Amino acid sequence: MPLRYGFILNAAKTAESIVEVAVAAEEHGWDGLFIADAIGIETKDFPAFPFFDPWVLMGAMAVRTRRLHLGTMLTAVPRRRPWKLAREVVTLDHLSSGRVILGTGVGAAQDDGGFYKVGEAMDLPTRAARLDEGLQVLAGLMTGKPFSFEGEHFKVDAMTLLPPPVQKPRVPIWVVGVWPKPKSMARALRWDGLIPQPSTPAQGYPEPFSPEVYREMKAYVDENRKAAGRFDIPASGTTSGAKKDGSKAREKVQAYAEAGATWWLEASFSFDTKGPLKRIRQGPPRFD
Repeated sequence: MPLRYGFILNAAKTAESIVEVAVAAEEHGWDGLFIADAIGIETKDFPAFPFFDPWVLMGAMAVRTRRLHLGTMLTAVPRRRPWKLAREVVTLDHLSSGRVILGTGVGAAQDDGGFYKVGEAMDLPTRAARLDEGLQVLAGLMTGKPFSFEGEHFKVDAMTLLPPPVQKPRVPIWVVGVWPKPKSMARALRWDGLIPQPSTPAQGYPEPFSPEVYREMKAYVDENRKAAGRFDIPASGTTSGAKKDGSKAREKVQAYAEAGATWWLEASFSFDTKGPLKRIRQGPPRFD
């Protein structure tokens, strides 16, 4: 399948500037824009910095764009009420005419500036169990039919969520998979995409894996995934948009595509939109 090109925007000083980034991304040939979903992040290494609600922002993006895929990178499902999240995702899918991708995971334990400070469960087994249950509830409610569920953490009694999403059978759900941990990978393979993560999250970020490792992951997916349909494996990193570096950037991205990546996600770590806008206006590193 042809490689798609997206951009990850982590933070910005104003909400309006993030919407303008989306407009620019569409104008300059990018296929998607992914934004953070967080209450706040504050650790010993990073002070608190501005965040804005992704669903409000993506609603504004949806009405200002026509082609650009919109998504989160990523939504901590264990910290959300899945029926409310389902309503938000489906509403955005209608506003965008079917351009939503939901990136999900257990959430970062070091999210000291947000959920950690309001008494949320932070142990990994609980977060993992809430993720599994939450994803089941999300998928069940997106059928648009009466759905019931009873788990350890969530309960739904014959709830019908209408309208169903524009995309069929549902909005694509990407899930973090820690490579090469079988249990974590098995969770991701049950859904529509794998967000690869190393066992040590900071290792090599934002390019934790080489193309050779992507080739191993793609073989693992082909061997172990049972469901049919599109399955995405995004690769993330940075490339130079300067003309003099064009061939080097294209070769880098092509290596990931040939190894099995389906998206190239250009990662930005700026706390404003000046740098990201410059890179976006240079266009994606297309090799095809």
